[in-house]
Amino acid sequence: MDMSSGLSLLLNRRSCHALTGPAPCGEALDLIFRAALRVPDFLRLRPFRFLVATGDGLDRLGEAMLRAALAAGKPAEVVERAPRMPHRAPMVITVVASPKISDVVPVFDQHLAAGCTVMAMQMAAQGLGFGGVWRSGWFMHDDGFHRELGLAAGERIVGFLYLGTPRHPPEPPPAEDPSPLIHWL
Repeated sequence: MDMSSGLSLLLNRRSCHALTGPAPCGEALDLIFRAALRVPDFLRLRPFRFLVATGDGLDRLGEAMLRAALAAGKPAEVVERAPRMPHRAPMVITVVASPKISDVVPVFDQHLAAGCTVMAMQMAAQGLGFGGVWRSGWFMHDDGFHRELGLAAGERIVGFLYLGTPRHPPEPPPAEDPSPLIHWL
């Protein structure tokens, strides 16, 4: 079967954990953010925003993670690892759900739209030859970390998108059968 490049991109999507420089920049980064704006977003509320860390910004993000880990009373190994976590890639985009007041679009739908931006940006990055991984973890749910980043009341982190250049060519994903997950009504 002949697949379009878009379908091939979707069917061959892989998280890439081993990332190095360069990170996307310039026109490539602009395209990645443009892809985020194409997610389903009823009434075009744009209920999301992006905090981008590269270079010294990775250090600042790591310091915020360290302070949050200390304030949360996390175990010593978590505290020790916290400032290094952003340095697993040359760029980290913290995706924030920033719901807007709406009588029509529920907050849950707005969170879904924000989550979709992570996938859209990861797919765009992969299409441009970069690699990425959508990470989560306790920081996403920690109010202290939210304060460290200056999030407003009602804003929530939906993911950390780590982007860079794959250290190794990604392996093709194994073929999978979706039929056990499909139930016809």
